[in-house]
Amino acid sequence: MKTFIPSDKYLKIQTIDAHTAGEPFRVITSGVPEPFGKTILEKRKYAKKHLDSFRTILMFEPRGHADMYGCFVTEPVTKDADFGILFIHNEGFSTMCGHGIIAITTIAVETGFVKLKTPDQKIKIDTPAGLVTAIPNMIEDRVDSVTFQNVPSFAPVLDAVVDVPELGKVNYDLGFGGAFYAFVNARDLGLSCTPQYFPQLVEKGRQIKNAIMASKRIIHPFEKDLGFLYGTIFVDDPDLENIHSRHCCVFAEGEVDRSPTGTGVSARLAILNKRNEIQPGEEIVINSIINTSFTCSIEGLTRAGGYEAIIPNVTGSAYITGVHEFLMDPNDLLNQGFILR
Repeated sequence: MKTFIPSDKYLKIQTIDAHTAGEPFRVITSGVPEPFGKTILEKRKYAKKHLDSFRTILMFEPRGHADMYGCFVTEPVTKDADFGILFIHNEGFSTMCGHGIIAITTIAVETGFVKLKTPDQKIKIDTPAGLVTAIPNMIEDRVDSVTFQNVPSFAPVLDAVVDVPELGKVNYDLGFGGAFYAFVNARDLGLSCTPQYFPQLVEKGRQIKNAIMASKRIIHPFEKDLGFLYGTIFVDDPDLENIHSRHCCVFAEGEVDRSPTGTGVSARLAILNKRNEIQPGEEIVINSIINTSFTCSIEGLTRAGGYEAIIPNVTGSAYITGVHEFLMDPNDLLNQGFILR
């Protein structure tokens, strides 16, 4: 077939795609305006108001799907940061994304966007939840894995109960690891964090999230824009040896994380620490719905406002899957995308 050269009538957007533990991550490299703002939260507000059409073009069908994830890369806003990042998905702009940090670090190093001067160089990334530090673990010239130190994570509520109209009373813990999650025991609802329960996990995850949002005000100690419930994380027993537990995160508009969820495992560490089930220096492995893994530990203890908090470390691997040029035909009635769930 003859090589197609797009004419100037098309809007052209370039991306690099990757996955972290099975969860997709689409990084916009050109074709989208730079978000304005002095802080990352200001850039996030600007992007939500002025650049949301680019999110739907790249996240929604026919170029994406209901479970797509990606980011805008921005100029840094803090002194030591290498760059900034705005995370995007089917619902809007999230505040922090662990699998995204692992993916963007891998992409930044392997494409030369960030040049490593020392083998243990730290890459600092401005996120809406705060400054995150990532270390690429190299084997020769390849990023074998990435370890990132997340923002302070805490567990504001343990053993809460919510009345879910479709399910009755549901027990949950509330944790923050860059975003707020409600943690629910999957077995209590007759579920398992395995692919065959995928439709039920989505349905019940959304029902639980909606019920908690209707009954409880979520407050972040510092930033009003971080005060919302991002999703429901189901916790299950593992089916492999040497695995601590298994997660299935249902977030945004019924989106399901294929990875164990970097912000989710951070919040889970805070919950486990509050229950004296894990201490600084101890390491656990948490699996996902497809049995991919993140290795997690507590770097140290701190405070976040009035909460006792931890500094989590999370390690996982990402792989580049493609380099793309997406086209938008102005005559296409579906050029803004659509979504089915």
